[in-house]
Amino acid sequence: MAGRLGNYRDAGKRRADGDKFRRRHRKTFLALVTLGVVVSLGITITGAYAYMLNKQLGNVDKVKVSDKLKEKERPDPDKGNALNILLLGSDKGKKIPGESQDTSLSADAKAAKWPIGKYRSDTLMIVHITANRKYAFLASIPRDTFTTIYDAEGNPHGQQKINAAFSEYGPVGAVSTVEHLTDLRMKHVAIIDWEGFKDLSTAVGGVPVHIPDDTYDEMQHVQWKAGDYNLKGKKALQYVRQRHGLLRGDFDRIARQQNFLRALMGKILSKGVTRNPVKLINTVKALTKNLTVDAEWSGSDMRGLALSLRGMHTKDVYFLSAPVAGTETIPVYGSIVRLNEAKSDELFTAFRKDNLRAYLKKYPDDVLKKDVD
Repeated sequence: MAGRLGNYRDAGKRRADGDKFRRRHRKTFLALVTLGVVVSLGITITGAYAYMLNKQLGNVDKVKVSDKLKEKERPDPDKGNALNILLLGSDKGKKIPGESQDTSLSADAKAAKWPIGKYRSDTLMIVHITANRKYAFLASIPRDTFTTIYDAEGNPHGQQKINAAFSEYGPVGAVSTVEHLTDLRMKHVAIIDWEGFKDLSTAVGGVPVHIPDDTYDEMQHVQWKAGDYNLKGKKALQYVRQRHGLLRGDFDRIARQQNFLRALMGKILSKGVTRNPVKLINTVKALTKNLTVDAEWSGSDMRGLALSLRGMHTKDVYFLSAPVAGTETIPVYGSIVRLNEAKSDELFTAFRKDNLRAYLKKYPDDVLKKDVD
């Protein structure tokens, strides 16, 4: 891709342009908002509950990221305090010959050899939290986006669908690939297991969604009737995973996942959860047991950031997708997505300049509508 899409600027050119590289630590927007709500509203809970909250935050699985990538070949860290976080949705992993099925994602990420093909991440989102901590923007990158894939050391390995980065090179490869694609520095990475949708939806007592049309998911063998639902457990997972039977396939699945996150966030913000110590603790447990973050994101850092988000509401969170030029079918890879290079460059520049509201003022139809399935 041209411009900021595709490859980093040559390191020598960076130096010639006088760019200065500084080492700074890297730290499911769902995870961040959940932590923010739980910690900021949960500070009124005392005694055993407060202790349990702190303990759960300290138990989040970690994976090293910052010490593996080549610092001089990464985008400049944000000069302000705005944060970009890469959110990955992962399955539990399939059996790989010669590999243990029992190991966790964090354990596999720490191992000397990443189990190629064991995990998939069909959900990739860049979460941008503004410097003033008043707004958040979630931009999904379609899993079939065709781009150059980079490994855990930042080395290119030809073009593939973007979800191959996580499958073949793990969390660090996914971070490196997204950073090369966008020229944005990911401050943190957060990975939530798909099972987390089941557990979180159950912990909050169900998530309200509206399905406008009858659909049949032939892969999961689920018939959905048009209507309003309060989804939890297995049904919630089936809803966010559905792609077959939807008119626009993966694009509609992205809209569904974003809609579900928005509804879940609203449920977590509701008094029924935040003022109920048991639901609050269950929500934190459901999140932390299915969450993996980078090793530099400490529990105290999460609490500090969470407290700064206590004034954020659902209306302050915007959902959108990386602009798409079109789809096509090519040999070996099948159906792929081509991003709109010029418009994507505008979007990622808006991230870089912490000015997403101006971008959405220019492209108001890019925001996920409230009545989306």
